[in-house]
Amino acid sequence: MSRKFTPVSIEETILKFWEDNKIYQKTKDYRKGKEKFYFCDGPPYTTGSIHLGTAWNKIIKDFFLRYRRMRGYDVYDRPGYDMHGLPIEVAIEKKLGIETKKQIVSFGVERFIEECRAFAIENLNKMTEQFKRLAVWMDWEDPYMTIKDSYIEGAWWALKKAYEKDLLYKGTRVLNSCPRCETVLAKHEYEYKTVGDPSIFVKFQLRDTPNEYFIVWTTTPWTLPSDLAVMVHPEFEYVRAQVEDEIWIIGKFVSVGIISAMLEKKFKVIEEVTGEILRERGLRYIHPLIEEVPIMQEFYEKYPEAHSVLLSSEFVTKLQGTGIVHSSPGAGPEDFEVGTRYGLPPFSPLDEAGRFTEEAGKYAGLFVKDADPIIIEDLRRKGLLLATHRVEHEYAHCWRCKSPLIFQATSQWMLNLTKEKEKILAENDKVKWSPDWAGSQSFRSWLENLQDWCISRQRYWGIPLPLWICDACESIEVIGSRKELLGMYGKPVDDFHRPWIDEVTWVCACGGTFRRVPDVLDVWLDSGAATWAILPYPEDPKTYDYWWPADFILEGKDQVRGWFNSQICLSVVANDRRPYEAVYMHGFVADTEGRKMSKSLGNAIEPSAVIEKYGSEAFRFYSLATPPGEDMKFDFKTQQDYFKILNILWNTYMFAISRVKESNFNVQDHSLDTAELQIEDNWLISRFHSALNKMTRAFEAMRPGDTIPIMQELIVEDISRWYIRLIRERTWISESGSSKATALTTLVTVLTETAKMFAPVLPIIAESVYQNFIREQYPDLPESIHMCDWSEVNESFRDEKLENAMKDARKIVELTLALRDEHNIKLRWPCKRLVVISKEGFGDISEVIPAIVHEANVKDVLVTETLPSSTEHLVGMVSDSFDLYLDLEITDEIASERLVREFMRQVQFTRKKNRLNVSDRVDLIVVTQDDKIRQYLTEWREEIIAKVGAQNYEAQKNDIEEDFKDHYPIFSELQYENAKVKIYMKKTSLSSK
Repeated sequence: MSRKFTPVSIEETILKFWEDNKIYQKTKDYRKGKEKFYFCDGPPYTTGSIHLGTAWNKIIKDFFLRYRRMRGYDVYDRPGYDMHGLPIEVAIEKKLGIETKKQIVSFGVERFIEECRAFAIENLNKMTEQFKRLAVWMDWEDPYMTIKDSYIEGAWWALKKAYEKDLLYKGTRVLNSCPRCETVLAKHEYEYKTVGDPSIFVKFQLRDTPNEYFIVWTTTPWTLPSDLAVMVHPEFEYVRAQVEDEIWIIGKFVSVGIISAMLEKKFKVIEEVTGEILRERGLRYIHPLIEEVPIMQEFYEKYPEAHSVLLSSEFVTKLQGTGIVHSSPGAGPEDFEVGTRYGLPPFSPLDEAGRFTEEAGKYAGLFVKDADPIIIEDLRRKGLLLATHRVEHEYAHCWRCKSPLIFQATSQWMLNLTKEKEKILAENDKVKWSPDWAGSQSFRSWLENLQDWCISRQRYWGIPLPLWICDACESIEVIGSRKELLGMYGKPVDDFHRPWIDEVTWVCACGGTFRRVPDVLDVWLDSGAATWAILPYPEDPKTYDYWWPADFILEGKDQVRGWFNSQICLSVVANDRRPYEAVYMHGFVADTEGRKMSKSLGNAIEPSAVIEKYGSEAFRFYSLATPPGEDMKFDFKTQQDYFKILNILWNTYMFAISRVKESNFNVQDHSLDTAELQIEDNWLISRFHSALNKMTRAFEAMRPGDTIPIMQELIVEDISRWYIRLIRERTWISESGSSKATALTTLVTVLTETAKMFAPVLPIIAESVYQNFIREQYPDLPESIHMCDWSEVNESFRDEKLENAMKDARKIVELTLALRDEHNIKLRWPCKRLVVISKEGFGDISEVIPAIVHEANVKDVLVTETLPSSTEHLVGMVSDSFDLYLDLEITDEIASERLVREFMRQVQFTRKKNRLNVSDRVDLIVVTQDDKIRQYLTEWREEIIAKVGAQNYEAQKNDIEEDFKDHYPIFSELQYENAKVKIYMKKTSLSSK
């Protein structure tokens, strides 16, 4: 075991140890049959290598699962991969140079599907190795894949249940679709970006009064060819304003701002009316593009409400525009809702690629955004364009190809979630969330605004919609399992994917043929079925009955509208209850400025860049420190700080190992006899059990971020920077007896239990110290630290009064060191005494005064409520609960000890410089002309021999003969005040054992 902390080497060694000895599987077998804990892994997309976010995600999961195993649970930990959908299709299209769906057909759907499958599997294998490098323990030999037929059955089963409950239907909706991918998208698949669009103010001429106009504002000129009405708010006030020789109808609240300020025109209010009155007057207008889109005349003649005034208190606001909103029921969900109310059709003259059809007249064949400037020019030519500007606003884009989305009316298969909304909300209230606000605020807010879920997609690589319709009588069959499909088709189907599943047909009772609806499912429905599909259900009902529902899931905050949502919605539809009992939500990985890391911003950091420099354990330690729900702002400087903490942890164990080995100490030969424990031993044992209590509570509360400062305080502050300093002299090689044995027993015992405690956080480092130190002391322990049971808090060992006293002692020492520094007094130089003036609330520190004496390096500590009458030589410092005074008087005793401390430090430095081992003994001859110094060095002879590992030691006045100096090849010189001290040293033939 390397004394130096070399994380990459340590990690590679332990990872190989785990693999060679099948430690993961042995750990699983060790807990098999115990109380179950079902974790369902949220599947990442197999679109490439992992990034810091996916690495962080899996690390947190591993953290919780290792803890549950140590708590004795039989943990279900099968990892998953999301392998369908647009993420994969878009990647393959780029690879093959495909730009449209028609090109996929030309290339061959079967070949395209096989390309998607191979790409997904290749990335799965790559990602698995990357996750394993992070020391993530999951069942990597058997991950669940959403492309497997057994998994697909799980999604089909859920839709069958939805159909049986009359929750699956086909309906016309205005939905956002991606013109590039040529498919509709659900709300949770939108990605918003700030874009610039034309902002235009247009005049809609009234039919009965040719010089009177509605003033309308829009940022989507391309929706005007499908305009069928204008909407006003029934309670808002509007004005009929005389502007030159025209009358404009506009919201009163914006009339001055638009007519006078923006258009710089004078106007006179002729009449003030409410929106409701405008509606009652039965006003109708001439479509502004009626010549360019002739079908508009047909709409006017066929629908009494076409090109009229509609009322909408929901969608007309004073926040922007003119108070009059143009309405295209086929180009916006709000327009669709109001238009349907008034009997208007969802006219949408667009194809799947976002190009106008022949119904759009002049604009046929144009892509909608390309039509914007042409439409604007037509309006200008006709004298209907009042103004045009560019406006910046948030606009929905495709989550995968990043193309701007367009609304269009389309007929799709839907899940009726609005009918189940109240039940979904009630089930969410039963889930334990960390952080709590993620469930009670963020997720609940999302669920309160649930709409029916469009589950059909017009794509290829996905779970096929399990819905067959008779081409004669239009009967519907929804297939819920492989068994059902076999019963209908009459023979097994080798692959449920397109195009093979499209070939599955059967004869209807009416004589027609059942053919599958050629859609695939929203990829979020794939993962939404995960908790039962991975078991797999309905294929294996026994396993489903044993494990389901999941005890725990964990994902990032983007899954509020993603996986958290798709799971609970689909589960309530299919199972009438929530699919998980507890949820942990983390944030995003961001840069130091708080920006989410992404390749497009150029701020992304590859996990390998961190691991190669600091190791995976350091990144685990860093990432786990982030509180639930918050973003992790990653930077290499902070990573370096966490690395330093792990270096201290490593050195702490190295200290224990070296002390144990040089003393041939075995903890099993001793026991923690309470009669032998010194105050610092009792304190450390108490501190460990307090830390263990906090760690346990943090795990159970699902707060990994709380565990890091607990570990840091115990290992760095309590053990390394305090306890080890207190026992360093007790455990020195030259020491013997019960005090040393008790200190080493305490240290080994606490470090053993501490390693178990931080094993879920730092599994590799914990395993390394376990294999190379702990198991040597306790050979009967399990083969791996991860097979050990989580320790139980022993309240009888906890002493809050002692912990508080020692906390005060450390504060006293801290201030004393500051006083020393202020007055240039080295720590190794003893001082006469320390005076502590207690204030109200200051506790009893009598028990810990020996620790203060030791660490402050003073001869005495006086605790009093008043300052001594004589303050000569005292220097002070003030704090909240006490005042502190250090006595700087130098007595003969102190002078001698200061010299000896300097001398012993010089000897130890010389030993180290000449690479002598701790166990090596030396002969020393010390020469100085200063009688006082020589006297001191002689009086302290026994102390010096014990502390510096000397076999023989002499202090003399005269220098040794030149010929004799060859016998003492190691030489050093100490300058102390105005005197020189020559140190001659040689290694003896004897060594301490």
